Amino acid sequence: LSSFLVFLRYQIYYGYPLQTYLEYPILIAQDIILLLFILRLSGNTKQAFFYAALFWGGWYALTLRKWIIDLAMNSCTFISASSKLVQLWSLWQTKDSGRVSALTWSLSVYTCAIAVVWFLFSPLLSVLIRFVTMLVLNVWVTATILHYRKPKKTD
Repeated sequence: LSSFLVFLRYQIYYGYPLQTYLEYPILIAQDIILLLFILRLSGNTKQAFFYAALFWGGWYALTLRKWIIDLAMNSCTFISASSKLVQLWSLWQTKDSGRVSALTWSLSVYTCAIAVVWFLFSPLLSVLIRFVTMLVLNVWVTATILHYRKPKKTD
């Protein structure tokens, strides 16, 4: 959710066309609904106000200075890449991809590939670097999932 908020704020801050970030408000809404369900089911509904205040304050703090929004954008790339590397590490350790969907990761590859093409001719070097990095890591995770997929037994 934080990465989506930072990316959306980055796009708005630099005045890029709506079609370059239109999916992010939808993804943010999905994450907020999911977070509310998790808080509700775990009995921590009162924490929702804390998270709302934290994200609301962060939304405005990001644009206090140009370097803050740029640093946040680069940090999101690092955090996203780290999460994919952790997923790879887990797959290598277990040598089992049974709990991971190759289709979901393939869709991530497709999404990143489209974003790379979209930002290829734009002046947004940091965004292009982010999507190229995510594309490479998503392809790597997908290939690892397919490599460790267990063959289905037939009778």
